[in-house]
Amino acid sequence: MSELIKLKNIIKRFYIDTPNELEILHGIDLTVNYGEFVAIVGESGSGKSTLMNIIGLLDHPTEGEYYLEGTDMSKAKDKELSRVRNKSIGFVFQTYNLIARTNAIKNVEMPMMYAGIDQRTRTERAAKLLDLVGMADRMRHTPDELSGGQKQRVAIARAMANNPAIILADEPTGALDSKTGRVIMDLFHQLHEEQGKTIILITHSQALAEETERIYTLSDGLIVGERRGTGVRAGSQLTDFGPVTPPAAPAEAPDMQTAPALPASDALAADPAPQAKTYSDMLDLVIEMQEEEEESN
Repeated sequence: MSELIKLKNIIKRFYIDTPNELEILHGIDLTVNYGEFVAIVGESGSGKSTLMNIIGLLDHPTEGEYYLEGTDMSKAKDKELSRVRNKSIGFVFQTYNLIARTNAIKNVEMPMMYAGIDQRTRTERAAKLLDLVGMADRMRHTPDELSGGQKQRVAIARAMANNPAIILADEPTGALDSKTGRVIMDLFHQLHEEQGKTIILITHSQALAEETERIYTLSDGLIVGERRGTGVRAGSQLTDFGPVTPPAAPAEAPDMQTAPALPASDALAADPAPQAKTYSDMLDLVIEMQEEEEESN
């Protein structure tokens, strides 16, 4: 298999050149191949979130090299990180990060709007993605009208919006009961097995990690183990959504280089605590999308 992600001696420090300087990652070497289902497992405080932010291009390493599809991203500027992140990485988080008071289909459309995809194309694709995850009958519902499992399915559909090379899932079952969590894990397996998606699962659960093909163990900011997982689902509870046949990926906008740049803290990049300015910008986009829909009716 060829390498999709390669991290070489990644170090991350905070409060640099101050008395409170703190090193969280101490030299991470890690590779993920195209089409792999990989877990990064570790307890709270192990550095999982910091590593995830670097893999997801939400933050820069202090030292080291990060190659994504052969390109060194460790020195890339924020605008380039935003463009690549929106195009190449789909995020699924424990807290869903759906936009309140905005229905499911508009939430799924949002990454495509940042990418400059026209309204008709993104609406059609969002509807097909929601159908793919078994949410076709809930696409006009807002997050407060959905259960936790339904919200996570919408988040998975949103992660697939721009047909990314990577799905990065951070504790995706952490807020769910065991049965619902099983459904979400089975959906990841289905996307991996039938669509060949590269999936990186960040988790504290050894049991979930065991279901992946390869497991990295993180402790105190270091990779302390790498081993094969079983790659086998445990006790499937998956609703039969039918074969996972993805809708065609949207064509890129004519000039992707000028697509709106997302700050590293942007909620569409799935930062759990978006800044007020970014949230305001996001609401402006929602209003624009609603106006477009009204004009088309």
